[in-house]
Amino acid sequence: MPEFVVLANAEEVAESAAADIAEALRDGGRTLVLTGGTSPIRCYQLLAELDVDWGRVTVLFGDERCVPPLDPESNYRIAKDNLLDRVNPATVHRIPAELGPDEGADLYAEVVANEAPFDVVLLGVGEDGHVNSLFPGHPALQSDGLTAGIQDSPKPPPQRVTMTLEAIRDAQRVIIIATGSGKANAVAMARRGESPSGMIASAKWLIDRAAAGQ
Repeated sequence: MPEFVVLANAEEVAESAAADIAEALRDGGRTLVLTGGTSPIRCYQLLAELDVDWGRVTVLFGDERCVPPLDPESNYRIAKDNLLDRVNPATVHRIPAELGPDEGADLYAEVVANEAPFDVVLLGVGEDGHVNSLFPGHPALQSDGLTAGIQDSPKPPPQRVTMTLEAIRDAQRVIIIATGSGKANAVAMARRGESPSGMIASAKWLIDRAAAGQ
């Protein structure tokens, strides 16, 4: 069953997530899978200030929107601006989603196969309970590959590339962050196992009181 840790506020969630990631990398972790959106930005900023031997770390991404890599909507761009340019990991495998969902997914599947199982995976969660670009009821949830091309995401942009549940479930550590009252329903669904985010049994959730419904 997932573990749920309730913290006071969003800043404490970001601090705790950054500390957990740094600890895992100091303990010998070599692969780190990053998430997109705005949720992890503060975590990335704090992680950049912590003592980690980034020259040993390989960074991957859980999903990507089919936009150019420096587009403001790009998950890679968000991580680059807030973390990667400040710490310079040994290797960064961005998802070539600008090539389109199918080609991008096929190319990234080879990268994932070479690097999995991962040491640390960071995930945010949407208000509907999605993680990466794995949305409730979407066929990609049943995918038996390591990546999937998404043509019809219910959230814009519609075209995306995502790692599958199969690719992330075997990770040594999966950390899911959720903050704010807008995420309370997603957390409740995950506790009941009714959403993609609730389908990762090994996950450690770091949530604030608002997301916990308190």
